Amino acid sequence: MSKKVLVLGEAREGALRNVSFEAIAAAKQISGGGEIVGVLLGDAVQSLGEAMIQRGADRVVAVEHENLKQYTSDGYSQGFLAVYEQEKPDAIVFGHTALGKDLSPKIASKLVSGLISDVTQIEGEDDDAVFIRPIYSGKAFEKVKNKEGLLFVTVRPNNIAPLEQDAGRSGDVSSIDVDVKDLRTIIAEVVRKASEGVDMSEAKVVVAGGRGVKSADGFKPLQELADLLGGAIGASRGACDADYCDYSLQIGQTGKVITPDLYIGAGISGAIQHMAGMSNSKVIVAINKDPEAEIFKVADYGIVGDLFEVIPMMIEEVKKLKANLV
Repeated sequence: MSKKVLVLGEAREGALRNVSFEAIAAAKQISGGGEIVGVLLGDAVQSLGEAMIQRGADRVVAVEHENLKQYTSDGYSQGFLAVYEQEKPDAIVFGHTALGKDLSPKIASKLVSGLISDVTQIEGEDDDAVFIRPIYSGKAFEKVKNKEGLLFVTVRPNNIAPLEQDAGRSGDVSSIDVDVKDLRTIIAEVVRKASEGVDMSEAKVVVAGGRGVKSADGFKPLQELADLLGGAIGASRGACDADYCDYSLQIGQTGKVITPDLYIGAGISGAIQHMAGMSNSKVIVAINKDPEAEIFKVADYGIVGDLFEVIPMMIEEVKKLKANLV
């Protein structure tokens, strides 16, 4: 049976995050040929609707209000629920991002709905869709099927491939007026501590450092390697606790969960809390002086050596490869 699916598009600094397009791809798989309706919330987001349509949405509904300029669960829930009441969908798909993890339980509670969160893979289509999600910090996976009622899913970034962009695709981009009010939280200022460049949660390549980097300066060669590979920099909790870097870079059970195509861990021993955040990476490269380090147990490639010798060698090899491609 075909389903109408609402997909929340996430905007950051005037552009849609890639997870928005991944959510559309997931919606296509579960819709059974039904309508995909994108939802945009913000103070000036309607212009982004065309990007969602080119990636598979059939039409887009925007809610624009000055109280949606910065994310708050109260404001965004009011905006999204207004679109929900207008559209009456059969399913909802969010990205399993910081925003999605905060907003989806609130929406599910308001709608008295179940929630299948942190989906990394979908088997089958339409009513036969089975959702795969990690449990026990990634040590096992469970398969979940929605039997009745509203289907509400959040998808982990970098796991479901987005559809190819079709610049010739067209669809309606409309807006509705919602009086967003009675906010219990007011955002006075946003201070960004994350590193410049690629968003780690959506990066294809992540270079991470642990206590073995020994200092904040020890992260500089890792940053250079990440920049050469077009990737992002990350860290273990140990490196963050030692003040080598900001906690916004922390990967792990109490940090960010990432699934890049390539993860390079330098000077990271492999505590279970850290591996819970990166063990599902497609290719894992570990660099550590200790041949018995736990991280080697999950690594596809292990290098036993001093990261301050290995990383510069990797940088030089990448530079040579890039020079040959020019």
